[in-house]
Amino acid sequence: MKLLDTLHRWTGGLIGLLLALLGLSGTILLYEHLWIGVPGTGDALRGDLATVAATTEKLMATPGAQGIIFADERFGLHQLRFGEGAGAYASQSGEIATRWPSQWERPELWIFDFHHHLFAGDSGEWVIGIAGLCGLFFVISGVVLWWRTRRTFQLRLWPKRLSRPSILMHHRDLGIVVAPLLLISIVTGTMMIFRPFAMMMIAPFGSPAEAAKAIEPPKYKGGPLATKPDYAAMLAEARRRFPDAEFRILSLPRKTGDPISLRMRQQAEWLPNGRSTLWFDAASGKLLGARDALAMPSGAQAFNKAFPIHASKVGGWTWRIVMTISGLALTLLGSFAVWSFWFRRPKPAKPPATTAALASV
Repeated sequence: MKLLDTLHRWTGGLIGLLLALLGLSGTILLYEHLWIGVPGTGDALRGDLATVAATTEKLMATPGAQGIIFADERFGLHQLRFGEGAGAYASQSGEIATRWPSQWERPELWIFDFHHHLFAGDSGEWVIGIAGLCGLFFVISGVVLWWRTRRTFQLRLWPKRLSRPSILMHHRDLGIVVAPLLLISIVTGTMMIFRPFAMMMIAPFGSPAEAAKAIEPPKYKGGPLATKPDYAAMLAEARRRFPDAEFRILSLPRKTGDPISLRMRQQAEWLPNGRSTLWFDAASGKLLGARDALAMPSGAQAFNKAFPIHASKVGGWTWRIVMTISGLALTLLGSFAVWSFWFRRPKPAKPPATTAALASV
């Protein structure tokens, strides 16, 4: 138990600040649709084929456009994507509302980049994944250590005093209350970063091998991107395949020969951007293949639920408040863990005066 306590304290001292920042940034992102502040964010969704097709043709004619994240019921603007973090928000009739040359001009973008990549791309994802595994150990070991002192439990939202004993008591007792919420946040977040961990978590729901195969996009090959792709025809084919689905993300090929992809969200899908996908030849616009997310193996469908649970894209305001509590609690626990470990450590006891005097003789 002493070794477990030492490992728990050192884990908190080393990664507590990172976990606190992830908790805070994640909490802010839960409400991004409310504070973006661009005119049109509250517009009602116009998802009919004619409107979406006309707007898509207009927006994708913009020089440098690489794709669109379509408006939904929560956020009434389309997001047009360019290279190097540049982009624009546009109304559902195709009028540009605001444009930016890099992500640093849009707080929702750079906060998202920090929360998911630490501004470091794939390397940052590895760091976050390792922090997630450490956070999982942090929570489980904290529950085990709390059991010894359970009779002194007192719930406080803030330490009684900013002394080390009070901070430790607050950390211990608040931690046990929010432990189930932290487990949900950390497990779902780590699943999105570390595929082996995700496959282990979805194993009870179905074959991880089948799930991994279903999640990976097929490798279709086609011709070079046409000068004027027929987006209206592609959207019409997509609507024919999935009549009740929303258009979510249109992406142009990253390199020659890759297809144009169109993601859609069927009503029964939890994932806000859906996983039902169609791939079109970039040269001819011919449909190369389609994937129905609701027909995917049960393990893959369980994996697809990790993000909407983590980001409170399901459950309405009730679940968003639950995840807010989880994020703020992680912020408090992580920051106080670092402070108490590095700045409020007990000072070494001074030797008794008599002992010191004898030592000097």
